[in-house]
Amino acid sequence: MKEREVERVLKALANRRRLAIVDLLRKEKEKSVGEIADSIKLSFRATSKHLSILMNADILEKEQRSLQMFYSLNKNAQDTIKQLLRTLFMA
Repeated sequence: MKEREVERVLKALANRRRLAIVDLLRKEKEKSVGEIADSIKLSFRATSKHLSILMNADILEKEQRSLQMFYSLNKNAQDTIKQLLRTLFMA
């Protein structure tokens, strides 16, 4: 993993709200923006901004159904995060 990729993922995860979103989606698999906002007790607008940051770091995937957007963890996100941790803690 390149240094820029590591930096991008770390920055995206360096926020308690975004960590809460990742944890929620890890447990629930998929949620709409409104459901995520309700779960983490944040406004729809603020939640959307956090989701955008996680999307830009390739941590999440999204799918639009009708007027709603649904988010889930990127299938490769777990591998990326594991690789990141290995990179950080290499001797």
